[in-house]
Amino acid sequence: MNRPATRAVLLDAAGTLFDLARPLGDTYSGLADEFGGNLDPDTLTAGFRSAFADAPPMAFPGRHGADLDRAERGWWRTVVERVTREAGGVPEFDSYFDRLYAHYASARAWRAFDEAPGVLAALRGRGVGLAVVSNFDSRLPPLLDALGLAPFFDAVVCSGAVGAAKPDGAIFAHALTTLGVDAHEALHVGDSRVHDYDGARAAGLEALLVDRGTTTNRTGTIPDLRGILDWLAEA
Repeated sequence: MNRPATRAVLLDAAGTLFDLARPLGDTYSGLADEFGGNLDPDTLTAGFRSAFADAPPMAFPGRHGADLDRAERGWWRTVVERVTREAGGVPEFDSYFDRLYAHYASARAWRAFDEAPGVLAALRGRGVGLAVVSNFDSRLPPLLDALGLAPFFDAVVCSGAVGAAKPDGAIFAHALTTLGVDAHEALHVGDSRVHDYDGARAAGLEALLVDRGTTTNRTGTIPDLRGILDWLAEA
C-alpha cells in the first residue's frame, strides 16, 4: 500500500541540521581557563551528557519575550553550573557562563552538515513545507540565519516558546498547524530515537532517524539527510 503524499518535512536542529564545530568538553575547558578554572575536557563532556539528560524539559508555557529569555538562560545556567561544579568548579562562574552562553549563540560554535543545504534546496524544489522542530531555545532562529539555513524554512518551532518539548506530541501538533498539514502528510527527521523518531510516530507522523555512524540499513534509519530524498523517492 502506498504512503500518503508527503506535504511537509520537519527536522530537528542540533545533531541533524548542524553540529558543534569543536568538541563541547574542549570549549568548556578552554573558556574555563580564562576564568580561573582548570577542568578536564573528558570529565566535562561526560558531566554534560548526564546533566542534560537529567534536566527538565526546556518548555515554558505562557512565557514570552524577555521573560522567556530569562527562563531559557536560567535553564542553561543550572545545567552548566552542575557540569562545571562536578568537574572542579570555575571561580568566576558568572562571567564564564555569560561568555559560554554568548559563544553558543554564534555561528562560529556550529557547523552545518555538508549535505544540509543541498537536501533542503531539493525539498523546497519538491514544494513540500519545511519546519525546524527542536528542543532548543530562542537563540535558534538567528543561529539558523547565520548558518545560511533559515531561508529554506517556513517555520522554526522551539520548545521553550511553544511550551512543550519533544517527545510531547504538542510540539509536533504546533508545527503541523503552522504548516497547514495533517500528521499523516508529514515526515519528521531527527537524531534522537526517543525525542524524534518515537515522539513523531506517537504523534501520527512518519519518521526517520539520522544515525551518522550507522553501518547497517535498518528500517527507518538513514546515514545522513540525503536519505530523506531516497525515502521520498520510494513513496
